[in-house]
Amino acid sequence: MRKAGRHFLQIPGPSSVPDRVLRAIDNQTMDHRSPEFGELGQAAITGMKSIFKTSNPVIIYPASGTGAWEAALANTLSPGDKILMCETGNFAMMWQKLARKLGLEPVVIDTDWRVGADVEAIQDHLAKDKAHEIKAVCVVHNETSTGCVSEIAKVRGVIDDTNHPALYMVDTISSLASIDYRHDDWGVDVTVGGSQKGLMLPPGLSFNALSDKAIEASKAAGLKRSYWDWAEMMGPNETGFFPYTPATNLLYGLVEAVKMLHEEGLENVFARHKRHGEATRIAVQSWGLETLCRNPAHYSGVLTAVMMPEGHSADALRKVIHEKLNMSLGNGLGRLKDRVFRIGHLGDFNDLMLGGTLVGVEMGLSMAGVPHQEGGVQAALRHLKETV
Repeated sequence: MRKAGRHFLQIPGPSSVPDRVLRAIDNQTMDHRSPEFGELGQAAITGMKSIFKTSNPVIIYPASGTGAWEAALANTLSPGDKILMCETGNFAMMWQKLARKLGLEPVVIDTDWRVGADVEAIQDHLAKDKAHEIKAVCVVHNETSTGCVSEIAKVRGVIDDTNHPALYMVDTISSLASIDYRHDDWGVDVTVGGSQKGLMLPPGLSFNALSDKAIEASKAAGLKRSYWDWAEMMGPNETGFFPYTPATNLLYGLVEAVKMLHEEGLENVFARHKRHGEATRIAVQSWGLETLCRNPAHYSGVLTAVMMPEGHSADALRKVIHEKLNMSLGNGLGRLKDRVFRIGHLGDFNDLMLGGTLVGVEMGLSMAGVPHQEGGVQAALRHLKETV
């Protein structure tokens, strides 16, 4: 049966694609060896440098973020290399699994999945590694499964304080263009990104932003790569071209999305996401529920993961909301399966859209018989009015 009205896609990515981006993608595909394509390619690459805040190369792949994870590791490391990774959630775990498949040896720092990366533990591991066996430190900036943000500049600080030569790699797949990020200023060697979240595009593009140190490391790295090889990409990229067939129509959309982000102003984009995260957490608190992230310094503006009361199913709640209200919420992943639901508030998103989302959650809690207090929506709206 047809459901009237728009579907509320409130998972933490893919996010809703704005009309301007959809219209850009709708352009006819062009010859990817033509001078016109070179202009498009250069605009896309230059635009992404402005988003990553880097003057160094940015590689664009036709792939999901998982491909960019692999590219980051395969271009810089050799079989058997040890890499330090912090298990902040399900996506950090997936990056570890990928690393093992490539023949690397992750050294894993555990957390309870309710905080960002453990900076002190990273410092301790690096300080003890006198032989410099650890070749890279890998951190997820915004852990999409938990709604916890890691303090990237602080991690850079402890790498420097210990005088450790390890490469520094950061996953910004769900934070890029939503939370402040500075590839050059924070001394990151490889930043991983994806198109389907803060960049407001469909899935299908992924990114590696590079440092000079990472490029130099790639010349001696022993892991096999072909499709992911930076060296194959950087030459053609200088004139806006690619060594293989690019995702032309997604590049149209990318250029338009970057324009939109700069029209709003990146600082305004970051402030908007922060404010919507605050309003959502106020609603959760007013409902008498608990956010998964327990460290206020690690709160995310991209999503809020909400813990279910004991004995109640997050998946059952999500099913009621999807079937009765035509809204999708994020599910619990890994050890959080059926224990949390995730509210996405990212991308092309405004106050009225957040209000509608929170109305849907509050209605769903009642329909599903989940114990809660009413008034979360009003509390969130009050915060939005006071901070407009």
